[in-house]
Amino acid sequence: MSESPQRTALITGAARGIGFACAQRLRAGGCRVVGVDLDPASIGAVAQHFDEVHAVDVSNSSAVDALRDRLGPIDIVVNSAGIVGPNMPTWKISDAEWKATMDVNVGGTFNVLRAFVPAMIETGWGRIVNIASIAGKEGNPNLAAYSASKAAVIGLTKSIGKELATTGVLVNAIAPAVIATEMNASNTPEVLEYMISKIPMARTGTVEEVAALVTWLASEECSFSTGACYDISGGRATY
Repeated sequence: MSESPQRTALITGAARGIGFACAQRLRAGGCRVVGVDLDPASIGAVAQHFDEVHAVDVSNSSAVDALRDRLGPIDIVVNSAGIVGPNMPTWKISDAEWKATMDVNVGGTFNVLRAFVPAMIETGWGRIVNIASIAGKEGNPNLAAYSASKAAVIGLTKSIGKELATTGVLVNAIAPAVIATEMNASNTPEVLEYMISKIPMARTGTVEEVAALVTWLASEECSFSTGACYDISGGRATY
């Protein structure tokens, strides 16, 4: 029986939180892992945990294309780069704050997909996992830009998943509720209390729990699921 080939995984937002946990779980499972993050110092500080690291702004399509040209074909992509964006009533959000949130959360995901999907189609195999949020399904008050951006990630996943359904390239999203990460630690206590109050398990999730789901979606075992959004919400999700 022949062994499965070693896969190369690209993780964005890899220096911390969900991205870092996913990278380490995939690497422990035998993948060659390339970590990408915006901040050179942050990704450099954890470089020893990766096979290769790059400081790239995923909202910049030219920078993402240049990364693709350096790396060549990638088997697995986890789009984890994201920002919370403004925490305020919708009508008080500035143009710059709205655009920045969309550029990273939606634009970054789109840029990476557009850059790396064609080679996956050529090889006939690929796994892509986009990190969305339960906020993209339900909307969190005072986080309109973030909620809207994650709803867009879910819609993008469903569209491209259908487009690629017969190619061997599977694209899925996950929708976590509040996870114990540095990004969520930046939320106000009131926002965190609101989000946790919606979770029947009455706790935050862990990055390790998220990484376990992502690892399955990135595996050979995941073979008949694409264009889907998987909840990991402690019971919060209602659809």
